[in-house]
Amino acid sequence: MTNKTLTYNELLIYASEVYEQMGYRDALPDEVTQQEVRRIVEEVCPLVKPQFCFFVTRTLPPFEMGRIIERQLHGSEAYALFVCTAGVEFEQYQQQLKAEGDMVRVFIADALGSVMAEKCADRMEESLQASIDKLGWHHTNRFSPGYCGWHVSGQQQLFPLFEGNTCGVRLTDSSLMVPIKSVSGIIGVGEKVRKMDYTCGLCDFKQCYKRKRKA
Repeated sequence: MTNKTLTYNELLIYASEVYEQMGYRDALPDEVTQQEVRRIVEEVCPLVKPQFCFFVTRTLPPFEMGRIIERQLHGSEAYALFVCTAGVEFEQYQQQLKAEGDMVRVFIADALGSVMAEKCADRMEESLQASIDKLGWHHTNRFSPGYCGWHVSGQQQLFPLFEGNTCGVRLTDSSLMVPIKSVSGIIGVGEKVRKMDYTCGLCDFKQCYKRKRKA
């Protein structure tokens, strides 16, 4: 099992990524909004402790992931199972903002948290690749319950495999992760697999963050 706690700066987040998550694609937000984003980042930076953990197994667990993911994992020699999170501290920060009732700041923090979770997963992928470089292996895209035909209830099969070592992330009865700004799933690794463009044309989930990124 590989575990790592990151700093905010190690996530390598650009303001443009937060703006995009907020819905700004072709234009920057107004200066007041940009200042508010900077203010929230300044508040969050010393507080948060993003984390990731992963382990590699030669045996594919009996997940019902659907044909899209199964096809992408085909040819894998092993599988990395992972959990990444913006952290409990960020969740507490969000709850504080909600209690204060400033919905603009709540909205900005929600967008920032989504970016934080995905960037934490990016750092996890880099750590995974470093661990398999010596084998001459590559890795596939990462796939999560709730996307590409893998029902979100798949979390209930995934999480027990970590034997409690899930970076402080827990599941609700409805299979949602807490802290909510978390990402979990599977990555295929091996000599013949590759990371590819996400095949949005094969998936009908309209709210997928990858579809939004490509729009």
